[in-house]
Amino acid sequence: MGSRQVTTGSDWENKRVTVAGLGVSGISAARALAGLGASVTVVDGGDSEGHRARAAELAQLGVAARLGDAETLPEGTELVVTSPGWKPSSPLFAAAAKAGVDVVGDVEIAWRLRGPGAAPWLAITGTNGKTTTTQMLASILEAAGLRTAAVGNIGTPIIDVVLEGDDAYDVFAVELSSYQLHWAPSLRAHSGAVLNLAPDHLDWHGSMEAYAADKGRIYEGNQVACVYNADATDKPSTEDLVREADVEEGCRAIGFTLGTPGPSQLGVVDGILVDRAFVDNRHKNAQELAEVADVDPPAPHNIANALAAAALARAFGVEPAAVRDGLRAFTPDAHRIAHVADVDSVAYIDDSKATNTHAAEASLAAYESIVWIAGGLAKGATFDELVTRSAKRLRGVVLFGQDRALIREALARHAPHVPVVDLDRTDTGAMSQAVREAARLARPGDTVLMAPACASMDMFTNYNKRGDAFAEAVRELGSTSV
Repeated sequence: MGSRQVTTGSDWENKRVTVAGLGVSGISAARALAGLGASVTVVDGGDSEGHRARAAELAQLGVAARLGDAETLPEGTELVVTSPGWKPSSPLFAAAAKAGVDVVGDVEIAWRLRGPGAAPWLAITGTNGKTTTTQMLASILEAAGLRTAAVGNIGTPIIDVVLEGDDAYDVFAVELSSYQLHWAPSLRAHSGAVLNLAPDHLDWHGSMEAYAADKGRIYEGNQVACVYNADATDKPSTEDLVREADVEEGCRAIGFTLGTPGPSQLGVVDGILVDRAFVDNRHKNAQELAEVADVDPPAPHNIANALAAAALARAFGVEPAAVRDGLRAFTPDAHRIAHVADVDSVAYIDDSKATNTHAAEASLAAYESIVWIAGGLAKGATFDELVTRSAKRLRGVVLFGQDRALIREALARHAPHVPVVDLDRTDTGAMSQAVREAARLARPGDTVLMAPACASMDMFTNYNKRGDAFAEAVRELGSTSV
């Protein structure tokens, strides 16, 4: 599979490895490498009771821990294994570079630990939709009777799964973040997909160009298919990344589109998901895979997710019936365009996972007449383009959260006709008021959509808690409605 760089237990014996971070991936890497005989030290800037408890557990495996200092490179370090969120500019990595020590991530370690008969990786990245698409792909692979797991930036740490052995799985559905790809230089997937590109995590990557380049690493060394979004108009596009990739001889560029597909594409014709890529005589023939109604929910961006998952599955040789059965069996995670209830002929939709403008725009595009609940932590985002593209769908807007003024100002510039309720509060009780105000603005047949376009941490622990609060507020509204 390209440049495999497989390593064995003997390669790690007494190797001095520093693991950056006491999170899930860091602990997984430390345990695995210590089990292979490496001399492992974990460093973390935190020194809380939780940090000390995790360090104590690792100490039983012979892993040393240095808490409260995440900048100094332990003496004698031969390799640094970083957790995904650590920035490339971290002082620890500057010290590693000065000492001539490589820095890699847990995905890179997992790739190196595969045996000669290891299961191929079908890899997925993108600004939005990664988790849903990876889970869809795993469901399709399971429907085909294949032993698989959704891993990477999702579920069980990928190192743990790889160490189960070459015979445990037939293929992996692998979600990869831009962080993980940045630190995985030797990864060579069977086939890869970049779902979409929009500005995100630019404080980590430094620029849109660097962010896109890290996403594009998923295509390096692909064997069968580089799957790209044929509908993308932003630059660089996912197709641009395919053109720049160094792939195996015979690897093909496979597009997915919400329109009628051309040769070497998957797309939609009269409510049917069709394949014109993995069929005989693709210039004339097409293969029906599933119906749009088989996709849950059948919002446009989720249909795109399904097409990308189907493309990767078909690249692996999965039959059309398994694509249909896998999509039918798939149930999306909570807080992703989840229908909470209908109250007085108004639908209430929870898309708390829409934590950036790109995700919110996709969610808004799924409905015709919307009362939009939005706001939170903007993370440096601007909202003019989002509002301009969505203005015609908005009946009203309810804003809350720390950076709501940024959205309010964009609405004043680009949708001055839309009534706006600005809630000057950031406590968690604001959600109940937001839902009541949205209900007042809505008319029968409308959709009240919470797609905040912002992170949640100004008011809630995470987007899950924010979605739970919305659902509870909708239930309260329903109980008082007459």
